[in-house]
Amino acid sequence: MKALPKWLIELVIIIGIVLLIRATLVQAFNIPSASMQPTLLIGDFILVNKLVYKFSQPRKGDIVVFKYPENPSIDYIKRIVAGPGDLVEFEEFYDAEAEISLYSLKVNGNPYPLKFVALRSFEGKFYYEFEERLPLKGKEIAYNVWYSAYPAKAAGLIDFSYAECLEQKSNLCVKFIVPRGHYFVMGDNRDNSEDSRFWGFVPRENIVGKAFVIYFSGKVPSLTPDDVHIFTGFRQLFLALMNPRFERIGMFFIY
Repeated sequence: MKALPKWLIELVIIIGIVLLIRATLVQAFNIPSASMQPTLLIGDFILVNKLVYKFSQPRKGDIVVFKYPENPSIDYIKRIVAGPGDLVEFEEFYDAEAEISLYSLKVNGNPYPLKFVALRSFEGKFYYEFEERLPLKGKEIAYNVWYSAYPAKAAGLIDFSYAECLEQKSNLCVKFIVPRGHYFVMGDNRDNSEDSRFWGFVPRENIVGKAFVIYFSGKVPSLTPDDVHIFTGFRQLFLALMNPRFERIGMFFIY
């Protein structure tokens, strides 16, 4: 029997190593929508650590990729703002500097303070950018979030039939406890994100890994979650290579 060519053996070994790394250690994803802006932009290509949650639990503040509970074939990316057993409250308030009424989060009695940064323009719409500070084990994690200058999306759970809802307002649950084994996630673009407020909590087993770095970035068109598959991924990467954003490459999300 004729021996296989050396290049073919090497190729098979390389493919095997890549598949092993992808299955157990690191996986690449690209950002298809504006739901995580300003932290993650459409056209950011990120690496996700799939090993970290084998030895530890997800933490508040982590940006995680997970299987969409209503369709596990689709991957979503959001920020964890509350974990199992946490008491979550949405509070309305008026920010005098920005001159806008909005809402903030409180978890286990600890407020997530908001500080006005600037009024931003994106694709013909205006957003109020705030710095949000999330308390975590004696320190604070700081990141920026957007609120629309137009009518905001609802603050609170839309479907709370399965949650321990402690307070309701305008047919929403504005005070509730996150079920054991689940996480409450939100997009940083608070008025342009389909997240736990609208479809519920993320089971622990659905979480794939933690985003930790942008390895490439470029200007590309947005996609809906249903549009994302291997072929659109290659197309988005090609377009990003044609329109790179070098200043974003190498940005880490480690707290």
